[in-house]
Amino acid sequence: MRPVAVIRFSRSEGPGRFGDWLAAQGTPTRLVALDQGEPVPDDPGAFAGIGMMGGPMGANDPTPWRDPLAELLRRAVDARVPVIGHCLGGQVLSRALGGEVSIAPTTEIGWIDVEATDATAAREWFGGRGRMNVFQWHYDAFTIPSGARRVLTSAYNPNQAFVLDERHIGFQCHVEMTRELVTAWCGMAPGELPESSTPARQSRADIERDLDARIASLNAIADGIYARWSRRLTS
Repeated sequence: MRPVAVIRFSRSEGPGRFGDWLAAQGTPTRLVALDQGEPVPDDPGAFAGIGMMGGPMGANDPTPWRDPLAELLRRAVDARVPVIGHCLGGQVLSRALGGEVSIAPTTEIGWIDVEATDATAAREWFGGRGRMNVFQWHYDAFTIPSGARRVLTSAYNPNQAFVLDERHIGFQCHVEMTRELVTAWCGMAPGELPESSTPARQSRADIERDLDARIASLNAIADGIYARWSRRLTS
């Protein structure tokens, strides 16, 4: 089987649960470390699927990889090679497909509820869950690209995930989080966290409260998403 390309934008935002799940299934992966200057692959057919992680930069920033990656993603969609994007990865996918990325209506940081947009989305992608508590850390947001459908929404930013052709999915939220990622991010960016929580922006104490239970719940959600996405991987 061809490997799944795992595209990393920052060393601080690695594959997390996505990589763990693929490894547990015996699915080969190839890390594409854009943060280390590795070039964007030019042939989506070399991969069974393409997964993109998060990152601190913006999808509109003039990075060396922005336009080559957009071209790779468009070619992947045309070739029906499944793509999944987490946060920045979801924004990059939206932009590549003609959507727009701009400053979010509300900054979201911490554990925040999202809702499936309908029963079909809940059943197909989220194990029948209508409401889920997921991790957020973003300042920008995407629009739903033409031909895609919104499958997750929240009270603060309506576009939390979209699906295209029942094989490509882009997330605004972070379903890939592990305990190690959560604690590392909190340690790296304490200035972004308020001393007292608001509904959309939580303190470090509230983010880390009941962390093991929160992570266990999120991992179960993510595992179902990855299982559904992987059904369309090319051989």
